[in-house]
Amino acid sequence: MSMTATQNANASRTVRELATSIPEATRVFEQMGIDYCCGGLTPLADACAAANIPLERVLSQLEAAQRQRGQSASGEDWNTTSLSRLIEHIVNTHHAYLKQELPRLEKLMAKVVSVHGANHPELTEVEEVLLALSSELGSHLMKEEQILFPYVVGTENGQAPHACFGSVENPIRMMEYEHENAGQALRQLRALTQDYKTPADACISYQTLYAAIQALEADLHQHIHLENNILFPRAMRMG
Repeated sequence: MSMTATQNANASRTVRELATSIPEATRVFEQMGIDYCCGGLTPLADACAAANIPLERVLSQLEAAQRQRGQSASGEDWNTTSLSRLIEHIVNTHHAYLKQELPRLEKLMAKVVSVHGANHPELTEVEEVLLALSSELGSHLMKEEQILFPYVVGTENGQAPHACFGSVENPIRMMEYEHENAGQALRQLRALTQDYKTPADACISYQTLYAAIQALEADLHQHIHLENNILFPRAMRMG
């Protein structure tokens, strides 16, 4: 069956454009395993080919999403709300989640490795990747909250603080680079865990760990999407 004009148009649009314009599109991409945060500049047709997913299947899901009403999980349209409000949401929702969840995951990871590491040596590598990700994210959140975000809020309010980094594009490019590192770590974790499948001898802590890392992945994808695809482009247009 041939594609409609709308489907053809969507197939040629980038994943970022679709993620920011279609309600629930990020949920579709998450379910399909399509990178909509760091890989957002890829045309949808190419992203589907890279993920080995039928384009028509994704387009059908997007059309269903377009028929749904609503803008975001919170009911706000992050494309038009103030940057101050968007930053407040990111900090109170996604940053707060990471600050609470990462220490818990580190402790749970250590427990699982101590019990199951001998029989499942891949857990040691999972722990290494997770600890490196946690360390980098801790520094990343601090730089956003203490440097980039106050500058963006101040600029929006006409009271931009003195910046030692020149153009706002400079810290944004660094944050995007660190986002790509986080995305690579998430891909490593998914590969090492074989899509978070626990072995037959996995205890409840083992099962809880894998479920928690998968939840972390989903939250980070949404977190990075809001920054890379909405906050950062809007902040650079503001100057």
